[in-house]
Amino acid sequence: MTCRESLRSLPGYLDGATRAGSHSRLREHLDSCFDCREQLERYRRLAACLAQVEPIQPPSDLATRIRVEAARSRSPWMFARNFWDRAVLVFQNILEPLAVPATGGILTAAVIFVLIAQNILVGMPLGAVPNDLPLNLVQPARLESLAPFSVPGVMATGGHATSGALLLEVTVNAQGEVSGYKILSGPNDVTVQHQLDQVLLFSRFRPELNFGRPTSGGHVFLSFSEVRVRG
Repeated sequence: MTCRESLRSLPGYLDGATRAGSHSRLREHLDSCFDCREQLERYRRLAACLAQVEPIQPPSDLATRIRVEAARSRSPWMFARNFWDRAVLVFQNILEPLAVPATGGILTAAVIFVLIAQNILVGMPLGAVPNDLPLNLVQPARLESLAPFSVPGVMATGGHATSGALLLEVTVNAQGEVSGYKILSGPNDVTVQHQLDQVLLFSRFRPELNFGRPTSGGHVFLSFSEVRVRG
């Protein structure tokens, strides 16, 4: 043990607070070092003098005076800072449990709004994906397959032959059957209507879909490029 280590351990050695191994090594060092023994003797005399000093009683108002001085030394912004810290803590305790549900609700509402606006109001898919089918919530009625025989060649009673385009507005019920039609342009007589009745009877339509459920009242527009009516 060196003298430097010994000087750090002398107060504990004097009070009996050193461990057994350190105590024995310090004892060996003191037997061979005169300077350390002198320093230990000074500690002993100091301890004896302090033991004879009577303890001084503190003033009865010492605690009050300390609190007054501490209050005077506070910053004028201390109250505002404490109030702000408490307010932030209260808001965190209130808002943090609601943060995740509120964020999830806002995102869900935004997604639903976009889907409704895109599918019902706009009626077009958001992205242009090749060979992709629109997932609209409301889908109009449409023609699946037309009857194998066509309208051209309609025979009507008359004096001369005529030709022209025929445009129909067909109303489809929930079962995909034609509930009625209206000729918007083109030939319109009994013979043409009879021929159209046969064509529409053997044609297949898909009804209008409202949230995936078939509904009545869907409209399909059919155009025949040529209708010949000969007398």
